[in-house]
Amino acid sequence: MEQLQEALPHCEVSDQSLAYFKYPKRTLSVNLPVRMDDGSIRVFRGYRTVHSTARGPSMGGVRFKAGLNAHECEVLAAIMTLKSAVADLPLGGSKGGVDVDPQTLTSHELEGLTRRFTSELVELVGPSEDILAPDVGSDAQMMAWMLDTYGASTGSTANGVVVGKPLPLGGSYGSKDARGRSAALVTARVLEARGESLDRARVAVYGFGDVGRKAAQTLAAQGALVIAVSDQQGATFASGGLDLAALSEWREQRGSVQGFATDITPEEVIELDVDVLMLAYDYGSVNAGNAHAVRARYVVEATNRAVLPEAERFLKGQGVTVLPDLVASIGGVVVNYLEWVQDASNFFWTPEEIERAIDLRVNAAVDHVTALMRTREVDMRTAAYALALNRLHEAAVMRGVYP
Repeated sequence: MEQLQEALPHCEVSDQSLAYFKYPKRTLSVNLPVRMDDGSIRVFRGYRTVHSTARGPSMGGVRFKAGLNAHECEVLAAIMTLKSAVADLPLGGSKGGVDVDPQTLTSHELEGLTRRFTSELVELVGPSEDILAPDVGSDAQMMAWMLDTYGASTGSTANGVVVGKPLPLGGSYGSKDARGRSAALVTARVLEARGESLDRARVAVYGFGDVGRKAAQTLAAQGALVIAVSDQQGATFASGGLDLAALSEWREQRGSVQGFATDITPEEVIELDVDVLMLAYDYGSVNAGNAHAVRARYVVEATNRAVLPEAERFLKGQGVTVLPDLVASIGGVVVNYLEWVQDASNFFWTPEEIERAIDLRVNAAVDHVTALMRTREVDMRTAAYALALNRLHEAAVMRGVYP
């Protein structure tokens, strides 16, 4: 809300309008009993927040993450609302999930938990209400379980209730790669606008999952040197640049990037003297506790709210440019939107058409945000907030929310 307040002088939204966006439409908290493989019953806590439906049905990820709580879901649902508005999509934002480390569960237990969670949401989700998507700790297989549970409970074959699904179930090409692709594209656009080149630019990637991998590969293809990457188990470093194809194969075989080159800690990746620090892990990766150690010139939020507000204020004071999630990672919500549209029409596009559609919308968002940056002389996050708030305010007023 502090950062939204900073955007108010640069948009047409009043304090009265902002109050409407301050609170989510609803937050659901559910207890989820699941029979474990040893015969015991374990109860998990699940959440689902719908922030706004002013511009269309809400859409947002389902995260299976230890320590997840209602507040985190509400923050991230609001970000999804804003991100969809920046991308100019007819969607609102939502977020939810379960407080659990999925790696502690067997596949059978994970399926049981996923289906139990979905069953609790059946009356509240749907292709025209709230659309479920993958997030931290969830994948295409879990989306398939959610789709099947919804269909069995409602007798529906509406595939659009879930996005990020496997291709045979109405999934879309590019689903895994879209966020990383957009993060790399936005990074290249910003550097180009400042007269800089990616050629030989030194890049560190914090989080070498689907998002970080694609961002690293895309930047490397444009000449950047990816010198360090991290995952949950550790990190690896090579001053002359990592062979990303060999590294991906190594991680596939061994389950971690550790041991590929020089081992360092994930924390050290954030502290490296690089041109670009790509944050592709999770919420709050750079915070008040470690912001002082960041030496990158550009910090890119390839995942939602990777830089917390206090840390961002400090980084700005040090001359570091933060490329915010509302712009850098919108490829994810764009490809989810495209999948939803394809499911509604039962007409599916080729990988090349999907990539062109993603790039078109990402470039349009960058154009609109940078134009606002120039006219208002503000940073990228403030401009993105202002753009999103204008679009949300317009939709809410046209609906007749205000007298």
